[in-house]
Amino acid sequence: MKTVGLIVEYNPLHNGHAFHYQESKKSSGADYTIAVMSGQFLQRGEPAMADKWARAEMALRMGVDLVIELPVAFSTQPAEWFAYGAVSALEATGVVDSLCFGSESGDIGWLQDIAAVMHDEPAAFHALLQEELKLGLPYPAAYGRAIARQMPGIDPAELAKPNNTLGLHYLIALKRLGSRIEPLTVTRQKSDYNQIAITDQAIASATALRHILFERGSLGELAPYVPEGTMQVLKRETAAGRAPIQWECYAKPLLLQLLHHSAAQLAELHEVTEGLEHRIKRVLPSLSQGSAGADAVPIVQQLISLLKTKRYTRTKLQRMLLRILLNQSKEQLSPAVLAQGVPYLRVLGFSSAGRTLLKRMKQTAKVPILTNVNAGLEPSPLLLMDIQATSVYALGFQQATEREWFRDYYEPPVQITLP
Repeated sequence: MKTVGLIVEYNPLHNGHAFHYQESKKSSGADYTIAVMSGQFLQRGEPAMADKWARAEMALRMGVDLVIELPVAFSTQPAEWFAYGAVSALEATGVVDSLCFGSESGDIGWLQDIAAVMHDEPAAFHALLQEELKLGLPYPAAYGRAIARQMPGIDPAELAKPNNTLGLHYLIALKRLGSRIEPLTVTRQKSDYNQIAITDQAIASATALRHILFERGSLGELAPYVPEGTMQVLKRETAAGRAPIQWECYAKPLLLQLLHHSAAQLAELHEVTEGLEHRIKRVLPSLSQGSAGADAVPIVQQLISLLKTKRYTRTKLQRMLLRILLNQSKEQLSPAVLAQGVPYLRVLGFSSAGRTLLKRMKQTAKVPILTNVNAGLEPSPLLLMDIQATSVYALGFQQATEREWFRDYYEPPVQITLP
């Protein structure tokens, strides 16, 4: 009985994801699938367009057997820690035989060569990385260039492609954890990760689909590009005022945090680095310029534009603003904390086959399995952060209720029985 692991966001789940799911089962020969899925907030520092239970349901309707939440402590990190947390969750189940990820190259060999060298970051590489960073490059670009200098023949442009980058860090995480999970890759099909233009009749990127929703407000236009189960869930969540969610839904609570904290207090929060706390305080008074009328620029978009430089990518700034919104400190998310991996496996949903997996995991799992946060265990600090993230996420709904603010305490795992 083989099980393949997937690391996903499904924001939203589309036909490209369905292709990856099918190819993952085929290439691994797996009987079961486990998806480790980001919760309410995602790797690029954005809120999910629909909440974690809705996206878990999309996954189960597609055929995934068990959905486990990637804690917010990891789900909004740069590639290294995002990958480490997700792989540690798959490893902690004790039942996963393989990990299949999407990549632009479709070739795992060269990524494994890099991982073999980079999993312990040689001192010479660290020196090269610092040299690249001193040129004012964003960290991802500096990292790729430093690897190309460390390992001549590696194309930094190829490595910089988002899925290739994540794939490399999955491989590095497997080595750092001493995992026996076999890595596999599937070539990304017909649309790039950040491609807004749609060039195929059935496959479009999640970025393009979110663009349709947020810019045109047209849910129906998504139908050719997503499974029927995704459309049903999105229609229900939209009708309930719980989707689609975007950064601007949190403009007021974010501003409250920015105005309430002093520069010194902001500097204590995760991702607020290199004096960005002072830059934030300097640009805040400029937010009133051009913020009214039909041509208004949304507040969060304005703020990111004012903060952005060559050094700081939009993604870096979004992650920083998210940590400020959630009030998460450097101490809470220190490397020492993250290096321990996930301290629990939070179950978001399962099928009838997933129930079988859970029975096995009771014997094999290396950390507690949580189907109910009131299970009597002392809450992990990371679990408390997940609960808080759900409460903040609900502030973006049209009319959030007290139950939705504290939904982690009430909501059981989604259960789907497929025909």
